[in-house]
Amino acid sequence: MGSLVLRFPLIDAFKAVASQLIVLHHLAFYGPMSDLAQPLAPWVMGWLSQDARMAVQVFLVIGGFLAARSLAPNGVLVDTASPLALLRSRYLKLVPPYAAALLVAVACAALARAWMTHDATPQPPGLWQIAVHLLLLHDVLEVEALSAGVWYVAIDFQLFALLTGVLWLARRLGHGEAGLASAVGVGAVLVAMLASASLLHFNRYPDWDVWALYFAGAYGLGVLAYWLSDRSRSHAWLIALAVVTTAALAVEFRTRIALALSVALLLAWGRRAQFIDRWPNNRALAYLGKISYAVFLLNFPVALVVNAAFARFAPAQPAWQMLGLLLAWLLVNMAGAAFHRWVEVPAQRLRF
Repeated sequence: MGSLVLRFPLIDAFKAVASQLIVLHHLAFYGPMSDLAQPLAPWVMGWLSQDARMAVQVFLVIGGFLAARSLAPNGVLVDTASPLALLRSRYLKLVPPYAAALLVAVACAALARAWMTHDATPQPPGLWQIAVHLLLLHDVLEVEALSAGVWYVAIDFQLFALLTGVLWLARRLGHGEAGLASAVGVGAVLVAMLASASLLHFNRYPDWDVWALYFAGAYGLGVLAYWLSDRSRSHAWLIALAVVTTAALAVEFRTRIALALSVALLLAWGRRAQFIDRWPNNRALAYLGKISYAVFLLNFPVALVVNAAFARFAPAQPAWQMLGLLLAWLLVNMAGAAFHRWVEVPAQRLRF
């Protein structure tokens, strides 16, 4: 079990880049600073506002890869694990820092409302709205989000619960304690079927995007990439994974799925070639990867306050507003670093 605490530099690098792209996407997508600064870099601002959000696919694949590593490193749910205990543990890992970030978001929204009127500013929440956020049901129940990006926390929990349920079912179907005899075990087959159903059907219909099934394709690619990257497995299974995903792209091409496949294959290659835990050896990327969850949680409320401050106190000129965007980017990372140290890390030590 001790080896499971090892961080993967390659994964930290992916998290670092993806989290920064999400921050920049939110800065470009939600005004008013980005609206006023847009003439200075129209192509860049347009790409960030529309396409940079695909970085979420990186987190989905990594989430599946790491979930497979912790839940079923051999393809079989660890025999000491109770599904409910696993879900409780995951909830307690995600929600305490998420709840703290919601408090920050509510306070930041109140300050922003005092300085500007803008559609992106959340309204004061009621008890019901707060409760469904803490239960990770706000999108399912069509309740207004208190912050941009909080949908991902709910989806992450859904996907983890779905994978846990599939692996528990596989074990109940007789997979037993012997582990996978090959890469194509019961658990792997069920996950592959689920991922294929998502890629071929559910992921093609945006109405499903409040449910795990919409994202199970990318998440499942991460799970399968971990299992199939074992050096005892034939390369043919990874080729088959790529072929099936390519077939789904032939049915309907989605750049986000092509990105997910690329990340999954690179992670699998990194594990097979044994450089995933050695490269890249970069402290800045490692640190940004470590604080990526905190940055993800806080980026919108911090940026909202900076937007409001520049709307109220700064000239409505492109250069000034671009300066505001750069300042917001810096402050988001500073806030994320502080939140990681003083909230996220202590929250992980809590036991209920």
